[in-house]
Amino acid sequence: MNFWETLEKPFFVCAPMEDVTDAAFRSIIAKYSKGTGGKYVTFTEFTSADGLVFADEKGQKKLRMKFKFGEKERPIVAQIFSATPEHIEKAAAVALECGFDGVDINMGCPDRSVEKQGAGAALIKNPQLAQEIIYAAKKGAGDLPVSVKTRVGYDKVELKQWLTILLETNPAAITLHARTRKQMSKVPAQWNLIADAVAIRDAFFDAKKQKTLIIGNGDVVSIMHARERAEESGADGVMIGRGMFGNPWAMSEYIPTLEEKLAVLMEHSDLFEKVFDGKKSFATMRKHFSSYVEGFEGAKQLRIALMACADAAQVREVIEKHLAESVGVE
Repeated sequence: MNFWETLEKPFFVCAPMEDVTDAAFRSIIAKYSKGTGGKYVTFTEFTSADGLVFADEKGQKKLRMKFKFGEKERPIVAQIFSATPEHIEKAAAVALECGFDGVDINMGCPDRSVEKQGAGAALIKNPQLAQEIIYAAKKGAGDLPVSVKTRVGYDKVELKQWLTILLETNPAAITLHARTRKQMSKVPAQWNLIADAVAIRDAFFDAKKQKTLIIGNGDVVSIMHARERAEESGADGVMIGRGMFGNPWAMSEYIPTLEEKLAVLMEHSDLFEKVFDGKKSFATMRKHFSSYVEGFEGAKQLRIALMACADAAQVREVIEKHLAESVGVE
């Protein structure tokens, strides 16, 4: 079953972000967003298809950690990247074997090491290979729907040309980051281009009932903001990325108190240790500290203390001390 076809529009998507939306954070998001009525699609961190093919036993275990997920995260899509169709096919087959609901191909990552391989955003400059990779993913994924996450161009906006090339392969969905590779995140996302993409898609499929879904991405800070973007652009769905930082409730409309945020930060730290069991550096959690801890008196001092923490026990000690001192001040 193509789960994308069952979603109520507009739908929302939890963006894949390396070393951010890992198994621990996705579990926390599922608990606090789905638990407060949120409905959304989950993506894994992007995972190297080459690594899934060639990595030794130790490397395989590390990569497979990215493919670890819980039932509450469904529908969940495995995102993979490579410039080699055969590797994409095998990685998509692994995703099928692991029980994912879909497979997504990253064609938008600007990381130099990824582009050096000819993968990520580099595929925008190699349309024939991009199509071959999508077809290979479909072959490996079996009945799972295959989607693509990309940008509106490489050095300049090439939306119609690039999008049409992708649409020719009939992917289930295309997520468009509303910036070019060259722009990175240095300029505001150009959401007028998402509206253009919807029009291009509609013209391409004409009167056909089944159409590739268009998902807009870029600078979306909340579900409420996502609804506005969907309405103004006509996008079928909206992907939320940095709006999730420090806010596991971001995929719902719930607004947490400071005490709730700090309590969940402790829970998140505990879960990180439990899930990764020393196989991933606890320093990764520092990416979350500044986002959980902002906008209140004493936030700077608390952030500094948290950045020095080496494990979850220290995080709990620092936060409980802060809360006790705050009550004392009152």
